[in-house]
Amino acid sequence: MGDSSSNGDSLMEEAVRAAEQARELQDAAAALVSRAWADEQSLRQRAVALDSDLRRLESVVKKNRGLDPKVGEKIEEELYRARCFLTDGDAATLLSSKSHGKFLRMFLGPVNVHANRKEVQLKVKEEYNSYKDRTAFLFLLFPSIILLMRAYFWAGCMPALPVQLYQAWLLYLYTTLALRENILRVNGSDIRPWWIYHHYCAMLMALISLTWEIKGQPGQPDCANKQKGVQLFLAWAVMQGFAMLLQNRYQRQRLYTRIALGKAKRMDVVWGETAGVEGQLWLLCPILFTLQGFEAYVGFLLLKTALAGVIPEWQVIACGVLLVVMAVGNFINTVQTLMSKSRFKQKMKKSKSKQDIMKSS
Repeated sequence: MGDSSSNGDSLMEEAVRAAEQARELQDAAAALVSRAWADEQSLRQRAVALDSDLRRLESVVKKNRGLDPKVGEKIEEELYRARCFLTDGDAATLLSSKSHGKFLRMFLGPVNVHANRKEVQLKVKEEYNSYKDRTAFLFLLFPSIILLMRAYFWAGCMPALPVQLYQAWLLYLYTTLALRENILRVNGSDIRPWWIYHHYCAMLMALISLTWEIKGQPGQPDCANKQKGVQLFLAWAVMQGFAMLLQNRYQRQRLYTRIALGKAKRMDVVWGETAGVEGQLWLLCPILFTLQGFEAYVGFLLLKTALAGVIPEWQVIACGVLLVVMAVGNFINTVQTLMSKSRFKQKMKKSKSKQDIMKSS
């Protein structure tokens, strides 16, 4: 009986001691969080003030045309070095993030997706690039299988289920890409807005196409007419998947080179239609322009078949309009990217690389 009482007292003392240690740990953690928050707020104010000063100085330098060229070049170099530290270093997490936008709020609610640690932001970017690589292969594989099955097993008439499964996958793909790209923009990535809008249009087209009646009977002549637009769309998807594989490979290699030369930030992604070196552009540009022309052709063909009464359904008209809009938008953005690349190349010939600038600090 005495041993039992002694054991109970010993356990009570250990429990009280554990509770006291937990309370002390909680107080220490709360004090640490409070100090860290105060320090972060102080650093954030300094970062915002410095960013404002840099914007003011950059504006003054651009407007002041009476500066000596050598002096102006030296000033731009120093401002560029400061901007590198502020936008591509750990200090970038102190600046206010971009607006989350309605799309993120609609899917995620009022959740803050801005990462405070740079390694987390870079992990999000790397996962986005890996996701694009994986889905580009599937983008090529799925329509290729459907077209081969149509030619050799389905007597030229595709059943509705495989096509609708592919369209459902496209809806999932473009939704996830748009979500990831919006999160990347919040975390400082320089994705052109058009590519996000392009994915919005693609999401809408995939959603509409799910309600498109494409079912036909093998051997009947109306089946080929009814599915002509779908067949052309799948052929375009095969070409697009092949171009995406080439594009992602070349652009990722080029992005690493641009980051090393100081022409891009670590949070930038392989956006756009053109980011390769000169030899790669000679290969990519004809493919991309051909794809855009074929995309517009498919869109006009869908509109023609709908207006001619061959497939008098509103889904055909809507998909045709969206394809034409995306093709025109892609073409304009590609041309703008090429022009911007040419101007940026001329400008960067006069400046040092980021590595030299960081080493000289």
